[in-house]
Amino acid sequence: MRILHVEDVPEISQVFADILSATNYEFDSVSDGRAGLELAVYKDYDLILLDMCMPQYSGVDFLLDLKHRRPSELSKVVIVSGLDINTSQERELSKLGIRSVLKKPISVQSLLSKIEQEITF
Repeated sequence: MRILHVEDVPEISQVFADILSATNYEFDSVSDGRAGLELAVYKDYDLILLDMCMPQYSGVDFLLDLKHRRPSELSKVVIVSGLDINTSQERELSKLGIRSVLKKPISVQSLLSKIEQEITF
C-alpha cells in the first residue's frame, strides 16, 4: 500500500512517519499542500491522509485542485484535522467523494484501523 501524508506540522508528520514505517507501508510525507498535490497528480497512491488547516494552501485548496486535475483520487482522501467539522461541511466533503474524517489528536490504533478499513473499501 502506498500512502501520501500531507501535513504542515513537522512533529505530527514525524509521528505519522513513525507509525507508517512500523507497518511497512510505502509512504511519502510532505509539509506543503502544493507539493502534495503534485505527488497526488503524478503518482498513484492507495490512500491520501490530508490535514485541512495549512498556511497559504489549505486542505480545501488541495481538494478543489485535485478535483480539477485528477478527480479519481478524491475517493482516496482521508481528512485528518484538528478542525471542528460540522455536519454541513461533512456533507460537502462527501459530495466531493471524501469518505472519512478523523479528528486530531488521533490514536495510533484509530489511524491504523482507518487505514485498514480504507484498503478494504
